[in-house]
Formats: sequence, structure tokens, C-alpha cells
Amino acid sequence: MITKTDPNKTPDTVYIGTYNPEGPAGIYSFLINDHGQLGSRKLLAETRNPSFLAKSPDGRLLLTVNEIATAGTIESYAISDGALTLVDRATSGGADPCFITVIKASFVLTANYTNGSLGLLKLAADGHFSPLLDQQQQEGQGGDPVRQTSAHTHSVWLDPVNDRIIAVDLGTDQLWFYHLDQGTQKLIACDQATLPLPPGSGPRHLALHPDGRWVYVVNELSSSVSVIVKTPEGYELGPTYSTLPTGFKGENTGSDVQLTRDGKFLYVSNRGHESIAVFKVNFYDGALVLLGHKSSGGKHPRNLMLSPQEAFLLVTNQHSNNIVVLKRDKTSGLLKYCSQAAVPSPAGLVF
Repeated sequence: MITKTDPNKTPDTVYIGTYNPEGPAGIYSFLINDHGQLGSRKLLAETRNPSFLAKSPDGRLLLTVNEIATAGTIESYAISDGALTLVDRATSGGADPCFITVIKASFVLTANYTNGSLGLLKLAADGHFSPLLDQQQQEGQGGDPVRQTSAHTHSVWLDPVNDRIIAVDLGTDQLWFYHLDQGTQKLIACDQATLPLPPGSGPRHLALHPDGRWVYVVNELSSSVSVIVKTPEGYELGPTYSTLPTGFKGENTGSDVQLTRDGKFLYVSNRGHESIAVFKVNFYDGALVLLGHKSSGGKHPRNLMLSPQEAFLLVTNQHSNNIVVLKRDKTSGLLKYCSQAAVPSPAGLVF
């Protein structure tokens, strides 16, 4: 039986940011149809190390970091008719920015990995950035004597339920909590300034559960996921689960985490085991049950992204230069291979 693509459905566009220290590549796009097949690759913008991407809330602007060690920058692009037009470039507030997001009232937050800082700017409707409004420097060390000798902020998120900004710091094994004062346009440390995670875990990214009770943090160095329980007093560390199969002895680092909108399934990428760990989420206590692993279809899966209707999970395999589309069974949460395409050193992606 041959299944035809719905001719009335417009294909979704996925944007891919890459690492390109020596080449002209930058931001690519693909169209993906309702069967998970990728169209032709298009190079939309040549820019340096656009390793993480985000969109403005209205979808009209694409934002990227430029992961540069000496003086990190961020850029904004206008999206029009399948093309990108550079609008503005600004400082990220630190070295090697690896994460960018737009939160309420069009404030922009950046995470600067190498020096462990946050940058705060504002995004105008036309895509221009304000000057740097604030910079927060995290301090400390973690449990790994090589990777954690100083702060290394890897991502920053807004928890809309608690109205808290959460900075995930790989270098200090901590979550850092801030309040955004829109009047002064500054980040203010919360009464609960930090939450320690297991020593040597190396927290990297997180996912917020849709019912507001839990936060799931993927730990790079320990290849695990920690459950953070929200209480009236703040945030508490719950159980931590390995993302690897029992008996695996090879080297591995965790990288990204995606949670379905219904809060039932969690996906985590393993770099080394080259897999996606599939977890089921217990609705009553937020506990995780490991359902199994699916090959990432390449080497060093860096970032994950669910498609708009969550029919597919997309994986960027940085070291094998490919993006892989995995089809989701929405009832079981399990994954199966669907398609792939070549992309040079892919990293971040966004729809």
C-alpha cells in the first residue's frame, strides 16, 4: 500500500545551525513533509559557529549565537519567503555563547559557556538588539577536576509557573535562580540562589514538565537525568536516572533532553553510545521509567527537537555530519528510523 502525502498540508521548515571553524557554512534549512521526509538542503546564512538557534515568539525572527571564544556574539535574522536576512549583531556578554532564548517582554537571555556568565538584552520588533543590559557571573567548581574547575553556563530557561530564570551550570554542578526585574532591566538572585546537583554530574540542559511540578535536567558528565521537584519553598533535588543501558562500559556524555507536550515521554541524547534514551514519565510522582534506546543514526548526537505536531524527533549528529528523523509512536513513545540528510557538523535546530 502506498501512502500519499497530504497535498493540502504545508511542509514544516527546520533550521539547522552548524559548527564551521574553517568553512563558509552556517545556517541551513530543510522542508519536512508529514511522512518525515526531508527536502533539499538550503544554505540560508553564512556565519561563524551558529551552534544554537531560537525564534522570536511571533516566529518572524531567527536568533543564533556565534560560539566564539574571544568575544561571543548573537545575531538576528528576518525570516521571509524561505530566506534569512541579517538584521543585527550584538555581544552575548561573554565567551563561547552556546544558548539563546527570548522570554517575556522580548528580553533575550544568553548562556556563555567558557566564562560561566549570563547576558541580558532586549529584542525590538524589527529584530534589533538593545545594548547589553545586564551580565551575571557565576562562580565555583564542580566535582570533575578537568571539566569543572570553573563555572560553565550551558543553558538558561524561564520557568513560567514560578516566574524564575534557571541557569544550568555544567562547571559548578548547580542550577542558579534569578528574577527578572523589568523595571530596572536587571537579573536579581532569588532567595534560593542555587540548587546543588550530584557532584561531577555536569548539568547541561533541562525540560519543564507541562503541569508545573517537575523539571528534568540532563547531566553531561554523568550521563544521567535528574528530577527536580518544585515545592512551595522552591526547588528540591529528586532521583537521578542513568541514560545508558546496564553494562555499557564505553565513554559517553549526555547532551540534550526533550519532553512531549503531554508530559508522558522524555528523550535524551547519548554521545558515545550514539543513542536516544526513551523514558516514560510517571504522572503521579514524576519518576522516570527507561523504555529502551534507539540509535541516533550517526555519531555524537548533539541536539534534539520534536516536530511541531510531535510526530517526529529530529537528531543532529555532529561528528557524522547528518540529521536524522525518527518517527514517534505517540502511544508507546518508542522511536523508529524514518529518514536522514547530510549537514556539515550540525548542532542546534529549531522549527
